[in-house]
Amino acid sequence: MRLISDPVRLLLTLPALLWALSFHEFCHGFAAKMVGDPTAERSGRLTLNPFQHFDLLGTLMLLFVGFGWAKPVPINIRYFRHPRRDLIIVSLAGVAGNILTAIITVLFFRFAGTRFYLVTGQAGLIFLYQMVSINMGLAAFNLIPIPPLDGSRVLEAFLPYKYMHIYNWLERYGMIILLLLLFTGVINVLFDPIIRLLWNLLPY
Repeated sequence: MRLISDPVRLLLTLPALLWALSFHEFCHGFAAKMVGDPTAERSGRLTLNPFQHFDLLGTLMLLFVGFGWAKPVPINIRYFRHPRRDLIIVSLAGVAGNILTAIITVLFFRFAGTRFYLVTGQAGLIFLYQMVSINMGLAAFNLIPIPPLDGSRVLEAFLPYKYMHIYNWLERYGMIILLLLLFTGVINVLFDPIIRLLWNLLPY
C-alpha cells in the first residue's frame, strides 16, 4: 500500500486512514473508561479528532510501507478492577473497532453499493475498498504480539508472572525489533495468517 506514489488514491484514502487510526485509539480509551480508568479521558484522548492521535512515524510507515500506528492512548492498570481481564478488553477494543468498521462498510456496499457508485463513481468504490482494507490491515497488524502493538498486551495478560521478565525485555526493545521486522519483510510471516483469518470474518 505505497499510496504516496498515487496522489489521487492517497487523497481518497486519507479519510479512511484518519478514521481507522482515530477510531482505533478512541475505542481503547472508551474501553478503559468502561473498566474504571479515566486516564485517556483526562488526557483529552477520548475523541475522534485525528490530530489528538497523530503519530508522525506511524503515519509515515502507513504511507510508505503499508504498516503503521497512531499515538497510543495512555492507560493506567492501577484503575482496573480486574487487571488481567480488563487489560485484554482494553487491548482488543481498538482491533474490534477496526473490524466493526470494515464489517459495516461491507454491509453498506452490499445493500447500497450500486446507488453509491452512481453518485460517487469509481472514487467512491476506491474509498470503500480502502475503508475495508486499511481497517482490517490495522487490526491484523496490531494483533502481532510485539510491543508496542496491542497483541503484546494480550500476551502480557496471559503470561505467568514468573515469565514477566521476558516480556519486560521485549517491551524495552520492541520498537527496534518491530522496525527490523518491517524493513526486512519478516513481519509478513506473522501478519499474513492473521489478516487471512480476519478477512474470513467479513460478511461477503
